[in-house]
Amino acid sequence: MVAVRHISSFSANNPNRALQQGADSDNELLDAYSRAVTSTVDAVGPAVVNIEIRRQAQGERGGSGSGFVFQEDGFILTNSHVVHGVDKIRVTLSDGFQLDAKLIGDDPATDLAVIRVRSSELPTVPLGDSSAVKVGQLAIAIGNPFGFQASVTAGVVSALGRTLRSISGRLIENVIQTDAALNPGNSGGPLVDSRGRVIGVNTAIILPAQGICFATASNTARFVAAELVARGKVRRAYLGVASQDVILHRHVIQEHDLLQEGGVLVLSAENGSPAAQAGLREGDVMIELDDRPVTGVDDLHRLLAPEKIGRAAEVVVLRDSRQVRLRVTPTEAP
Repeated sequence: MVAVRHISSFSANNPNRALQQGADSDNELLDAYSRAVTSTVDAVGPAVVNIEIRRQAQGERGGSGSGFVFQEDGFILTNSHVVHGVDKIRVTLSDGFQLDAKLIGDDPATDLAVIRVRSSELPTVPLGDSSAVKVGQLAIAIGNPFGFQASVTAGVVSALGRTLRSISGRLIENVIQTDAALNPGNSGGPLVDSRGRVIGVNTAIILPAQGICFATASNTARFVAAELVARGKVRRAYLGVASQDVILHRHVIQEHDLLQEGGVLVLSAENGSPAAQAGLREGDVMIELDDRPVTGVDDLHRLLAPEKIGRAAEVVVLRDSRQVRLRVTPTEAP
């Protein structure tokens, strides 16, 4: 009772003081937020670049995007859709200096690409651990929307574990959703946390929605960038089948005691391909690969990881109401 009377009496007798304390507290929070954003931009901004591309065949300027230096000897990470199939790439550094860039490699399956400029000791930004990202944490995007260089937007991580369909048809997994505003030209720029570490590569927006933006996770970017720098491409295992998702009939599920409701229908097997050599044929329904369920084409793509290349694997198919086990040795995807 004493505490209640005290608080009530204080508020009644000193309303202005109570309001002032509340305002001071709000200002402190806003100042802390501002300091977090400005210090991050100061650290990351010098590594963010503007990318202009040209397609000479059409005689037109192809557009622009963003990127960031992740190795001081000129390696820059950006989106595949920014630089794929272009004839000329021009990079503008944060200080306004312009350099021609060379495409090292791009991976449409994850919408990531690496380009390089001939320069050294460039400011860089580190790739963080996207598996440690939490929903609700601060997210800052830096890029060049509509050519407005070094534009900054801030928001929060809205969701984790999203998927996007890439231009190649594969799913991009573990995509980060944010409400940090993105616009055309932000593509390829970094999404960073309050410590200036890249947690994602800004990739896509949903139109006409507002505040629904996506970034490819930094752990995906780290793997792809390493592959592109080392080989110019990302190696993936290949079976050589044309296929589509199929829903399994209830009696088939019961008859074969399956825990899944879908599989992959083989439409054709390319002549001389690993699938054809293994005996896969039109009408087969793949349901397992190396004891892992295959519920659809996306599952199959996910399971055909680089370590499967050249290694015999067992594939289980439904054929004429029977389960048939085949040995297949995937090759590297062409």
